[in-house]
Amino acid sequence: MGNGLSEQHNFFSSIPFFQSFHIAILGLDSAGKTTVLYRLQFNEFVNTVPTKGFNAEKVRVSLGGHGTVTFHFWDVGGQEKLRPLWKSYTRCTDGIIFVVDSVDTERMEEAKTELHKIAKSSENQGVPLLVVANKQDLRNSMGLAEIEKALALKELGPANLWHLQPTCAIIGDGLKEGLERLHDMIVKRRKMLRQQMKR
Repeated sequence: MGNGLSEQHNFFSSIPFFQSFHIAILGLDSAGKTTVLYRLQFNEFVNTVPTKGFNAEKVRVSLGGHGTVTFHFWDVGGQEKLRPLWKSYTRCTDGIIFVVDSVDTERMEEAKTELHKIAKSSENQGVPLLVVANKQDLRNSMGLAEIEKALALKELGPANLWHLQPTCAIIGDGLKEGLERLHDMIVKRRKMLRQQMKR
């Protein structure tokens, strides 16, 4: 949908940036990244067009036992020519959401290559990863076990915290649960890093 930061009411501008979790939303083109972003922001389906650069949005989400959490999302275009830019958006990020199209079996190998490239880069070692298996509402979508195997998620190694979440971004099914898991992984990682610094 457009590029850049949308205007939010004054309340958001009063939130210091450090209180937000910086999250990069990545994935191949047409996987549903922008649909995920705007479903989280507006809680409704927004018809989108391919992202030529990026969309940036601050979104407040009410999570189970954590109260309201602010996420600063960067949704980056997934066309092949834009993928080298992904690393600019994952630098110092708190978490990565990687969206895959559960129906697009032919591009699952390509998705796996890009996912492993970003997750295994030195800057992203240990950054929590939420893999969103989008379009699970469609009849010919791959099951979670198939997707986990196709993306070789177990090969990411013990240093990488990850969670695979079935979703339907159009109606929002599974997105909140996925965000809760991502938030838990971020908090867990921060605790581990603090403990390492104390030693």
